[in-house]
Amino acid sequence: MAGDYSGSLRRLVHAFKYDARTSLARPLAGLLRTRAAEVLAGADVAVPVPLHPWRRLHRGFNQAALLAGALGLPVCRALRRTRPTPPQVGLSAAARRRSVRDAFAPAWHLLRSQRPLEGRIVVLIDDVRTTGATLHECAVALKKMGAVEVRSAALAQAPVRERPVQEHAA
Repeated sequence: MAGDYSGSLRRLVHAFKYDARTSLARPLAGLLRTRAAEVLAGADVAVPVPLHPWRRLHRGFNQAALLAGALGLPVCRALRRTRPTPPQVGLSAAARRRSVRDAFAPAWHLLRSQRPLEGRIVVLIDDVRTTGATLHECAVALKKMGAVEVRSAALAQAPVRERPVQEHAA
């Protein structure tokens, strides 16, 4: 992770992602490359976390793909979302896990290949990590595609908000 999802980094990620400031991809990838050097070392390929096609169409770009493309590793768009998932913002950790369960599969162009990532060390790239539920589900799909190791790198780590435990009166 490049840093906590707060302050200047949060503002930069928001400008990049929501204000379509795609020119920030290179400097943000440079920051990620520096902070995640150990994760990227020895990796064979970067795989961006995919957006659902409708969200990609609405936003006009996939921020994770832009970051991956500026890291200096070969990029493989190996995954696709099998269904739309709600935005993760505001969901509890448990809801996030349920929301993305089985939501990723091999990209259409890779379906003919039984194990397109056979023996490769893959680094999943995303903009913000919270619980890791999305990255976990992506990693499961990549392992099924033959990846020998799946690592992850994200620009920012957001705080995990669990729902408060309800106290019961006796």
